[in-house]
Amino acid sequence: MISPIEGFSKLTKEEKIDWIAEHYTDNSATTKDVLKTYWNTDGKLQKLHDEFIENTITNYYLPFGVAPNFLINNKLYAIPMVIEESSVVAAASKAAKFWLERGGFKTTILGTEKVGQVHFMYKGDKEKLSQFFNEIKPKLISSTAGLTKNMEKRGGGITNIELRNKTTALENYYQLHCTFETMDAMGANFINSCLEQFAKTLKSEAQDSILLSNSEIEIVMSILSNYVPNCLAKAEVSCPVEELNEGASFSSDEFAKKMVRAVEIAKVEPYRAVTHNKGIMNGVDAVVLATGNDFRAVEAGVHAYAGKDGNYTSLTHAQIENGIFKFWIEIPLALGTVGGLTSLHPLVKVALEILHKPSAQELMQIVAVAGLAQNFAAIRSLVTTGIQQGHMKMHLLNMLNQMGATEEEKRILIHLFKENTVTHGAVKEAFQKLRST
Repeated sequence: MISPIEGFSKLTKEEKIDWIAEHYTDNSATTKDVLKTYWNTDGKLQKLHDEFIENTITNYYLPFGVAPNFLINNKLYAIPMVIEESSVVAAASKAAKFWLERGGFKTTILGTEKVGQVHFMYKGDKEKLSQFFNEIKPKLISSTAGLTKNMEKRGGGITNIELRNKTTALENYYQLHCTFETMDAMGANFINSCLEQFAKTLKSEAQDSILLSNSEIEIVMSILSNYVPNCLAKAEVSCPVEELNEGASFSSDEFAKKMVRAVEIAKVEPYRAVTHNKGIMNGVDAVVLATGNDFRAVEAGVHAYAGKDGNYTSLTHAQIENGIFKFWIEIPLALGTVGGLTSLHPLVKVALEILHKPSAQELMQIVAVAGLAQNFAAIRSLVTTGIQQGHMKMHLLNMLNQMGATEEEKRILIHLFKENTVTHGAVKEAFQKLRST
């Protein structure tokens, strides 16, 4: 039985690896070799990575790919994507090329508002609390002057503070609902610092107030929200229906109608909507990761937005009107291009350079396009050849690597499956047959 360890964080990296390998793996020597294989040979760079998080023992690599030919607002982009899933970069690239010849992607920013809240309990008279809040609101804002000074110089800062009565949902529960503009920063640290100051000011002012006493207000917590329904980017594509010439076994008109029906199904059927939106997030998350942003925050906010009206539904929309096919997305994205990993991780710097060093708003639009492109590619496959044909061909190399194929065997089998359906069973059979000859 393994015993708990004291002071693990104080061990050296070598000591951490030794302990993990010896207590939690079957072959400690192999484990140590694998972990050290992924260390960067540049000691300075490795130290930088080690200090991103606590208890670092190695690096975990993901492929860094590029999807070219994205025409966005008449500007050509190559979009960096970090993802391990087969076919995502290929699908995005194919969609980009398709729309490059049809006017490209058009994008707009619908809002950039970010949210934070001070959650507190209050058992007294709600009218007195409301009067008290109105009196101290200017003090709440002025108390953060030292925190907001630099942000205000860049055009950002606190945009509003509201007192919200939430007692119908939870007894005695109130909140300060605060909104912010954080410009090119994602703004988490800025927002949280402001919120904590609001909480201190609220508490101290309550203590001195003749309307209510300090004992009547209990601060529970102060934290930003990753639900940002008013921090929205819109991306869209459109073209005459007759330009949707897929070369498939049905007409452009039928293809357009199938695309619209597929989106309509995702609007009304949550089981389909979840997978539909997951495909969108394949594109979104890949760019968010490549640019050093928080994909967990983006995921949480996006899926909350998809269910904002009470039913989980599609993030994308499609219609045919006056012979024009239109496909678009509106998606909440709280992103930054300064601060955090954007100034530390060397590959993040490269990714942002590839994207022409975008502002946060420009990055929001690029990410929205990546999600829309990925969804278009997925639906196009679903309503024509089916999703597996393209996906399994991209997955072929992974299967061959798992089977231990040599470079020559890979060449032969990749050529074989250019004209044959890729399944695990078929690949295994062909591989075994090749080995036996």
